Amino acid sequence: MKKTFQVENVKCSGCANTLKKKLLNDFGNIDVDLDLFPRQITLDIKDEDINKLREILKSIGYPMSDEKLDTIDNITTKAKSFISCATGKLDK
Repeated sequence: MKKTFQVENVKCSGCANTLKKKLLNDFGNIDVDLDLFPRQITLDIKDEDINKLREILKSIGYPMSDEKLDTIDNITTKAKSFISCATGKLDK
């Protein structure tokens, strides 16, 4: 079923490119809406796969907006998002 999730730290098309590439194998094609804030991703996902999605998103620096991160996790995910963004710009 198609579901939409709000994600943090998504800034540009480089971020969107990384999200699409990193989620492709597990979730197929996804849509990234860069016009809304917080940014949103839409994908076909089963309820039992949402935790896997959360883990992948957090590991590349784009946690879901409803996650409560402590200070260290917040800083770490932002740093990861800068790297993921730069990688996404290079992989175009």
